[in-house]
Amino acid sequence: MWRTRAAAACVICRSLANSSCGIKRKSPLQNLHLVSRSVHHPYYPSARFQRPPLRISIQQFSSLNRLPLHKTKLLNVKHGYQSHRNFWLARLASRLLRVRYLILGSAVGGGYTAKKTYEQWKDMIPDLEDYKWIVPDFIWELDELVDIEKLLKALPDADDLAKLMPDFEKIGESLASLKGFLSPGSPGETAFRATDQGYDNDKQFKKGLLGELILLQQQIQQHEEEARRAAGFSSQQKRKVSDKEKIDQLQEELLRTQLKYQRMLERLEKENKELRKLVLQRDDKGIHQRKLKKSLIDMYSEVLDILSDYDASYNTQDHLPRVVVVGDQSAGKTSVLEMIAQARIFPRGSGEMMTRSPVKVTLSEGPHHVALFKDSSREFDLTKEEDLAALRNEIEIRMRNSVKEGCTVSTETISLSVKGPGLQRMVLVDLPGVISTVTSGMAPDTKETIFSISRAYMQNPNAIILCIQDGSVDAERSIVTDLVSQMDPQGKRTIFVLTKVDLAEKNVASPNRIQQIIEGKLFPMKALGYFAVVTGKGNSSESIESIKEYEEEFFQNSKLLKTSMLKAHQVTTKNLSLAVSDCFWKMVRESVEQQADAFKATRFNLETEWKNNYPRLRELDRNELFEKAKNEILDEVISLTQVTPKHWEEMLEKTLWERVSTHVIENIYLPAAQTANSGTFNTTVDIKLKQWTDKQLPNKAVEVAWETLQEEFSRFMTEKKGKEHDDIFDKLKQAVKEETIKRHKWNERAEDSLRVIQHNALEDRSISDKQQWDAAIHFMEETLQSRLKDTESVIEDMVGPDWKKRWLHWVGRTKEQNIRNETKNELEKLIKCNEDHPAYLANDEVTTVRKNLEARGVAVDPCLIKDTWHQIYRRYFLKSALSHCNLCRRGFYYYQRHFVDSELECNDIVLFWRIQRMLAITANTLRQQLTNTEVRRLEKNVKEVLEDFAEDNEKKVMLLTGKRVQLAEDLKKVREIQEKLEAFIEALHQEK
Repeated sequence: MWRTRAAAACVICRSLANSSCGIKRKSPLQNLHLVSRSVHHPYYPSARFQRPPLRISIQQFSSLNRLPLHKTKLLNVKHGYQSHRNFWLARLASRLLRVRYLILGSAVGGGYTAKKTYEQWKDMIPDLEDYKWIVPDFIWELDELVDIEKLLKALPDADDLAKLMPDFEKIGESLASLKGFLSPGSPGETAFRATDQGYDNDKQFKKGLLGELILLQQQIQQHEEEARRAAGFSSQQKRKVSDKEKIDQLQEELLRTQLKYQRMLERLEKENKELRKLVLQRDDKGIHQRKLKKSLIDMYSEVLDILSDYDASYNTQDHLPRVVVVGDQSAGKTSVLEMIAQARIFPRGSGEMMTRSPVKVTLSEGPHHVALFKDSSREFDLTKEEDLAALRNEIEIRMRNSVKEGCTVSTETISLSVKGPGLQRMVLVDLPGVISTVTSGMAPDTKETIFSISRAYMQNPNAIILCIQDGSVDAERSIVTDLVSQMDPQGKRTIFVLTKVDLAEKNVASPNRIQQIIEGKLFPMKALGYFAVVTGKGNSSESIESIKEYEEEFFQNSKLLKTSMLKAHQVTTKNLSLAVSDCFWKMVRESVEQQADAFKATRFNLETEWKNNYPRLRELDRNELFEKAKNEILDEVISLTQVTPKHWEEMLEKTLWERVSTHVIENIYLPAAQTANSGTFNTTVDIKLKQWTDKQLPNKAVEVAWETLQEEFSRFMTEKKGKEHDDIFDKLKQAVKEETIKRHKWNERAEDSLRVIQHNALEDRSISDKQQWDAAIHFMEETLQSRLKDTESVIEDMVGPDWKKRWLHWVGRTKEQNIRNETKNELEKLIKCNEDHPAYLANDEVTTVRKNLEARGVAVDPCLIKDTWHQIYRRYFLKSALSHCNLCRRGFYYYQRHFVDSELECNDIVLFWRIQRMLAITANTLRQQLTNTEVRRLEKNVKEVLEDFAEDNEKKVMLLTGKRVQLAEDLKKVREIQEKLEAFIEALHQEK
């Protein structure tokens, strides 16, 4: 190598010697290479060539890259002048050939050396593919936007660049100092080394500077082991005291080096965190016009949310990974989660149960430290104390609302997303704390419910179990460790966390007990890794920063680290979060594609079942069916406006008369008909009509109108539309109808306006033509005939069947019916004797009838006589009124003359005409109110009810039921889960 370089230098020295014109410099011979001077100038004073010493920077570089320096063989050069007398031509040719071979060898050797150096430098550079996502997209598009050739032309010359080169000596000194900071147990090492079940990190860091760091770390561990063996050997030579002191010094020095190196890493992480925050903020503002994409963890969290809605009872074979946080009550689960999320986001209590339902927390990176719920758009700023308090209050309210009456805990999951710079991406589920005893105020099945919830989440073979154990209490009191060991007996997916180590160090008499816990020798359970953390001094008002400082200070001064009971990578929540995140993403990458295939198979099965059962129907889920039913219901409400005015008025008039006919006959017409003359009749009628109009009639009319509207609305809602009718909407329509009727109220001003109209209609007595007169007579006859028919039916029930029915149907009368029949016959004789008899019997007449009956051997009570008389006289009166109607058919002429010079008086016809006209006017008024106001208000109420039902998922689930609905709902959810899983897998592959 040196020969070839010397030969090249000889050629260069001649060119330097010939190019020194016009410049004052040293002699050309002094500028030549040492080897060149020794070969071509043997008489030069410095011809004795010695190997130049290597510079420090080159030595540092060689030590880090393990490049062995090649030994050089110097040319055997004879000093002094030698005369060349013979064969000068041959010697000249050999010299020229030698120079050619030297140049060729130099070129080949230099090329090989340069290639080897380049490959070593290339291997030393770390692989930045995993951090490619940090660089914004516009960086990778610079080659399209920037002209590289122009930039190359604008670069300075080689001489100018040489001035800008860094000082390699200082770089070598920095690398030497960095070598002193390295130590075993650095946080960069994997957290699972404690159990010998971790992953092989040597395969991950074979190349580059990280490989050198780990090599030095292993060398330090070897020296430490040698020191221990030396200490054991010296103990045999009776030098225990001095060796022990030396070991203590080495351990203290090692601990200081580890802490120093860890602080350096934390400072670098902080700077990286700030830089990434700036990058995210710039992207968030849209400076680079970059398309916003959901992060991997957000996409994964959406899949879990859909699964939670799809099967709240956790019966689906969901094997997607998530970090399940379990522990005894008050063991510090919430505090560990808050340290990982870097915010005090959970409600806290002193010894009481605070976590009453599972809380899914999705951690992801973002420019701002915020939290939000999946069903809300409000962002809680976690840097502000008032927002933190509001968030804790909201979580507590949601927990209490999810708990059903008579229960203490709920299976309903609360989904929360926390974003912030530097957060480790993962999905954690905080479960209610395991209890051993049900206290007063709790439901009797609280303990079993908590166990069932914990088992449901932990039985997922891809779930990472984060087992939290309180270090300040006796290990024998732990309940959760037995539960975890049952669900994961091999410990392949369990991470054990010992909390409150500061209290444990103070209270535990034997510190070796803590070491046994961390080494997995005390509990029967196994785990991938063991961690010890400190989550504060127990004050709920402590900030995350103060807790971090306290934790770092504690472990810096802790005897557990100084005596090597705990290792540096097994302490602090920072190392815990890094380890959990790494394990989470490893589990996701290993299992997510398998889960996507499982949901793809489920989708195929559901689609096949739908095609076989409902080949001609679209796959409408519950929300789509609700929208379809909503449109149908609104169309049916609009159909109310298509009802003709005539139909409305006929229905209203008929229904209203059915309601008021009894009052008109019993309280107005019959009492007025008992008067002596027409004047008294009209006066009685006017008074009673006025009272009726003021108190009862308007209200009765409004009730009739509202009931008529309900009947028509119900008819349209329940009417089947032939083949197009879908009975799946019947329950929903019935519920909408009932809720709308409950909410709808008639306009209060309608009664006041209706009262005036009815009063004016009843005051009018002027019948304008014979047609109205005949219509009033017909109306009166129909009314009286219906009443007479009812009265005869009552009398028949009282006295029993007549002789025809007794002979034809072989039925007889009861004893009471015989008594009433005898009483009826006696009272009919009384009426025949006096056709103008008043409506009431006198006492002496009652006595006479009773004595006549007793004379025939019939014992009767006076009350029975009066009761029978009421029906007998009613029948007699109605028959007389009907015969009077026939007489009044020709009375319109006398009516026009006001019955002057006529014995015929038809005031009862005028009364029924007034009633009939009032009914017609009232029906017309109510019809106008219906079509102009109430139908529209009813339509508005229907829309409000439908909107309320649309927001109430429980209502929709209760009203839209059936196999078809459930099958379509399952198919929609499975499709959505599969599509989102495929999108997540694609993004996951792109990140790799």
